[in-house]
Amino acid sequence: MRLRRIVPAVIAAVVAALTLTAAPAATAAAPASSASAFAIRGGDPLYSDTGAVCTVGFNARGGSEYYGIMAGHCALGSQTWYADPARTVVVGVTRRVSFPGGDHALIRYTNSEISYPGEVSIGGGQVRDITGAANPLVGQSVCQVTRTTGMHCGTVTSLNATVRYPEGVVYGLIRTNLCSEPGASGAPLISGNTALAVGSAASGNCSTGGTTFHQPVVEVLSAYGLTIY
Repeated sequence: MRLRRIVPAVIAAVVAALTLTAAPAATAAAPASSASAFAIRGGDPLYSDTGAVCTVGFNARGGSEYYGIMAGHCALGSQTWYADPARTVVVGVTRRVSFPGGDHALIRYTNSEISYPGEVSIGGGQVRDITGAANPLVGQSVCQVTRTTGMHCGTVTSLNATVRYPEGVVYGLIRTNLCSEPGASGAPLISGNTALAVGSAASGNCSTGGTTFHQPVVEVLSAYGLTIY
């Protein structure tokens, strides 16, 4: 499922102080740590049994189990997830979906032959190590990584935004001045090595500019007792 191309309606925003986080140099992607040819990172696509193609925002851990966090609207109705477009390598199953209201889903990884690094793919075989999560502040420098347009950077323009989807209303989103294109559902929003959010909705495009809305990741981690590693 593609990122919804809707014109968002912002109902409320909370102003916060300015903070900037420098972006460290990227590193080359390491090979999978198992015999499998697959490693699933944030920014990588997963393929569902319904035909949906959704982006993993971030990998997280809860106890001995590993999860992928993605956009809830993209995971609706999907149960089994695959690592490959041919849908031959099962990677996991849907554990939770929150949409509307929120916009996130948890995919529980079940294939121990695939590695799940705590990294984000940023294009060109490069990765960014993600070491933690935080709530952003208005004015903060952020970057979004999509599998269709690569990395784009900008700033947070407001918090607690509300977007109306055909299925209902989603609350508490982060609004940025980043552009986005179809195929960016769940795309990771980062600041340096810090996970901030996953892509939810957008207006405009990367030719003329636009506005993008994101589901905060801290509240997802807190709700299910997960950590970014």
